[in-house]
Amino acid sequence: MSANPRPLRLPPMPKVADLLRVYGLSAKKQLSQNFILDLNITDKIAKVADVFDCHVCEVGAGPGSLTRSLLHAGAKHIAAVEIDRRFLPSLEMLESASRGRLSIHHADIMKFYIPDALPKADAVHWHTEVPGVRMVGNLPFNVSIPLLLQWLEAIPQRAGPFTFGRTPMALVFQKEVAENIQAPPGDKECTRLSIMTQYLCEVNKKYLIPRKIFVPEPKVDAMLLHFVPRVTPLIEAPFVVVEQVVKAIFSERRKTIRNSLR
Repeated sequence: MSANPRPLRLPPMPKVADLLRVYGLSAKKQLSQNFILDLNITDKIAKVADVFDCHVCEVGAGPGSLTRSLLHAGAKHIAAVEIDRRFLPSLEMLESASRGRLSIHHADIMKFYIPDALPKADAVHWHTEVPGVRMVGNLPFNVSIPLLLQWLEAIPQRAGPFTFGRTPMALVFQKEVAENIQAPPGDKECTRLSIMTQYLCEVNKKYLIPRKIFVPEPKVDAMLLHFVPRVTPLIEAPFVVVEQVVKAIFSERRKTIRNSLR
């Protein structure tokens, strides 16, 4: 937002890894939790998200590594959403040090109404600039696709995070899912998810995040993608219609469009 953003540093705090040890915390497999504790990586995510002077909704804050980077990058306010109450003490410590720039929301992001968490964010006209609002998150792998589809459906309705305008999103996915999302037409990786995403958003692949970066280490690498909703969708039809047609096209095992349309 600013040509020369000046980072706003937090006071000295314990390392996130130390907090996990002190509180006896570990990732829950059933919640598909894999944390990025390396601040060099989370700083890169915050840079891609371009959060300076913005209102940010962080999805799945966990122990707060990315939250710290978003604060350091100069976010005006962060609404950190976390379903696992075990991480609330660590996040609340960060909240106390943030000088009012962080609020913690113990909630399921699939059911959470994002505009309520960003009451001071301003909406802008859809056809002009993007708003000073950002969606950022290292998404839990088990809900990443349903969550993305939920947000995509909200774009033509201009609802949820898109109440404010064409809100950009910087999100971490499993590598295979990310490759599907951004695969161009005609590519062998192109899927239903590719079409549903790209007809509504411009999608850019930013960089690969090796699996060894995560704690605990998952079986696959991850990738950071950046999304910006299009001013005008590439397909002029209601979301539910596009979804039904695309689902039918890809329903055949060999994905032959002729057989699907028949």
